[in-house]
Amino acid sequence: MKNEKHTRKEIIDKRLQAAGWNVFDTTQVIEEFDIIVPLPDGVNEPRSKYEGHQFSDYVLLGKNGKPLAVVEAKKSSVDANIGKEQAKQYCHNILNQHGDELPFCFYTNGHDIYYWDLGNYPPKKVYGFPTRDDLERYQYIRKGKKALASELINTAIAGRDYQIAAIRAVMEAIEKRKSKFLLVMATGTGKTRTCIALVDALMRAGWAERVLFLVDRIALRDQTLDAFKEHLPNEPRWPKIGEKSIAKDRRIYVSTYPTMLNVIRDEDNSLSPHFFDLIVVDESHRSIYNTYGEILDYFNTITLGLTATPTDVIDHNTFKLFECEEGVPTFAYSYEEAVNNIPPYLSNFQVMKIKTKFQEEGISKRTISLEDQKNLILDGKEVAEINYEGTDLEKSVTNKGTNALIIREFMEECIKDPNGVLPGKTIFFCTTIKHARRMEELFDAFYPEYHGELAKVLVSDDPRVYGKSGLLNQFTHSDMPRIAISVGMLDTGVDVRELVNLVFAKPVYSYTRFWQMIGRGTRLLEPAKMKPWCTQKDNFLILDCWDNFEYFKINPRGKEISTSIPLPVRLFGIRLDKIEKAQEVDRPTIVTNEIIKLRKQIDTLPHNSIVILDAKHELQRLEDENFWNKLTDDKLEFLRMVVKPLFRTVSDTDFKAMRFEKDILEVSLAHLSEETEKFDALKESIITEIGELPLTVNNVAKETELIRKSQTNNFWATASEEKFEELIVKLSPLMKFREAVVPLGISKYNFKDEVFAKEYVEFGPQHEALSIAKYRELVEQTVNQLVSENPILQKLKQGQEITADEAATLAEVLHDEHPHITVDLLRRVYSHRKAQLVQFIKHILGIQILESFPETVSNAFAEFVKAHTYLTARQLQFLDLLKKFITDKGELNKRNLIESPFTMLHPEGIRGIFKPHEIEEILKLTEKLVAA
Repeated sequence: MKNEKHTRKEIIDKRLQAAGWNVFDTTQVIEEFDIIVPLPDGVNEPRSKYEGHQFSDYVLLGKNGKPLAVVEAKKSSVDANIGKEQAKQYCHNILNQHGDELPFCFYTNGHDIYYWDLGNYPPKKVYGFPTRDDLERYQYIRKGKKALASELINTAIAGRDYQIAAIRAVMEAIEKRKSKFLLVMATGTGKTRTCIALVDALMRAGWAERVLFLVDRIALRDQTLDAFKEHLPNEPRWPKIGEKSIAKDRRIYVSTYPTMLNVIRDEDNSLSPHFFDLIVVDESHRSIYNTYGEILDYFNTITLGLTATPTDVIDHNTFKLFECEEGVPTFAYSYEEAVNNIPPYLSNFQVMKIKTKFQEEGISKRTISLEDQKNLILDGKEVAEINYEGTDLEKSVTNKGTNALIIREFMEECIKDPNGVLPGKTIFFCTTIKHARRMEELFDAFYPEYHGELAKVLVSDDPRVYGKSGLLNQFTHSDMPRIAISVGMLDTGVDVRELVNLVFAKPVYSYTRFWQMIGRGTRLLEPAKMKPWCTQKDNFLILDCWDNFEYFKINPRGKEISTSIPLPVRLFGIRLDKIEKAQEVDRPTIVTNEIIKLRKQIDTLPHNSIVILDAKHELQRLEDENFWNKLTDDKLEFLRMVVKPLFRTVSDTDFKAMRFEKDILEVSLAHLSEETEKFDALKESIITEIGELPLTVNNVAKETELIRKSQTNNFWATASEEKFEELIVKLSPLMKFREAVVPLGISKYNFKDEVFAKEYVEFGPQHEALSIAKYRELVEQTVNQLVSENPILQKLKQGQEITADEAATLAEVLHDEHPHITVDLLRRVYSHRKAQLVQFIKHILGIQILESFPETVSNAFAEFVKAHTYLTARQLQFLDLLKKFITDKGELNKRNLIESPFTMLHPEGIRGIFKPHEIEEILKLTEKLVAA
């Protein structure tokens, strides 16, 4: 059993040394640091040499010889948190004894290290000790930082009101000791400038000395570096042209995610987890809470997330990552597009993400239900021969149960007609015509009462589709069919205003095509042409059954899941199965050989990955040679449950070689298990793989003899471990040259499938406006919930007026319910600059409709255009620009009309486009709007 002394010597000492501390130099580190503490009340003399003393395991000293930090150590087999209070006491007692600075607090079991900035932030798990420079910087910041509330913002960098508001929102949150923040700012609103102004303010106020700005492309890195150079020219930046290795003497660091991940995973990484004071995460989407989440976990710092691009919807994981209430970021500033236009031009939409078990885990013996396996055996089929990836569905294999499940989920979740029974007009996008026909057959089988009219296949090569009585005309103008099952034909160019459901029953790889398909449902209803089967269309529903939104980084909310188990994970699992089988049939040589390979595979884990570091405490079991002497059931279970999942972190490898090794391992396991039919099936698959190696490639030609020999029956009839090993060693590196062969035919099954993931999320062309919508939902829900118990709200609901005092009381009640409910935020969210709280409440209760400022502006301009139908295209363009200007600015001076942006249409602005009397009319219109 490893005791605390062993943990300190073998683990903690080394981790301190890795952070630059010389544990043998008492000017840097003192072990068993003597802390004098007051004697108990009534005791004047110590009753033993230990009474009145505490001994801290480690105290880290500054260059001035004074304590910087306390490190409390516990043995590696216990929870580090056991030392939490002990370490805190030591810190405060050292402060009392030395009267200088409160030391920083650390407690650890060697593997898990916790950092506690007492009085400022709660404890946080960190991935390494700070250097002396880190601690002295922490101390300098703690001592010298100024109040952010009084810190001026450089408006030459970011001077727009919303930019200033965004910076203030973050600085206020920082002063409240929050450590993570999320800004939602539309493209073009200057999020980079806003962040630079924030960095400038934090640096001037002494809250930050080093900042890391993370981006997802090299072009954005260079662009961001240029922006910092322009606005903060005196702050040293990394990288300079040609620099690859990290420099330690800069203040601004800009890096792509992969570059920084490689830096922290590098075996020679010298970048402390405490190096940065702020990390800005540009384009905060799935990449940062998937692979690149390791970067944020590694660094102990405050973190600011940004999201902007129109194709990204705020994912619930993003809110969670930045510790924001769902749908309410630290600050949001949205832009107006078609869906937000007043009145809206297009319909918003929602996304339901559906994924089945087979799509996620593939179709194999492991995933097929026992009942279905029994039925296969009764039919004389071998279950073990069935092995498909989830991505093989509707390519090399089709499963009736999966298609049936998609249809059942659709019928349950779809938007229905006014009667609430049948789905509204729907398009199913399918992979192939055969796939579409299978879907049609299932609809007919499940709903025979509709006599085959509910769902119809519409494909371009079917003559029945066209003409006045054709299927497309029926779908567009008649009650039935409700569901058009399409393969390409309905992707573009078909306008059915009543469409309320789209089902993506196939993956789509063209971004343009994907949005064209979504566009089928965006048209609004025409009141004069309302159809009985669709009298209302607030939005439409997209059922995404193939992770298309994930693919295009549009990110419906919900955990991103891969389409199948990662190959390194499967390889490790099959090797475990083989070891277990070899032990069972008493083949010790095989056991020994596979354990050697297993341990080599474990060595390929990226040891500096945060995922691996998190598991370090458990992985230490593997360091004991006795663990490998005999892999008992509990050891195998540990390897399967704890170690196997870690292989999802492996990315830098030859996956084609690994896949071939996995195939050979599978066939060797079948050979060992004497599963003849499975062996034969796997053998044929491998022979096919080997046969696809091109002998015209020199490296492949060198193994011609083995390639030809391994395709003979004699080779496999005399199969042995030595032969399997030879195939792996010599042929797996050649698999990257293998020629792709299109599979013939498609396997058909009817296995019961089940829902793996089902997430219903709001989504639409609003993009960034989603957070604003969630805020409105939060306010409206709060108000409506309070009506039953609040007499003031009841008075308003009954149409009575309330006094100023009652209005003030109501404001306090709402603020107590949720601090974000303020008049300023309501004005911003409901786009009304001057309305009072009572007016918003009446609007929410449905008593009095409050026309937003954009609505007022839009309606006034619409009336003006109607009264001036003679206006030219350029004059109409000017009015549209003017409408947008007033909507955005809320104000207008006469001089504005002869300045940018109006001079883009004519050098003289309004004077070059309108006659004097027309200008007077326009000025009257704008004066009325600005005064409203």
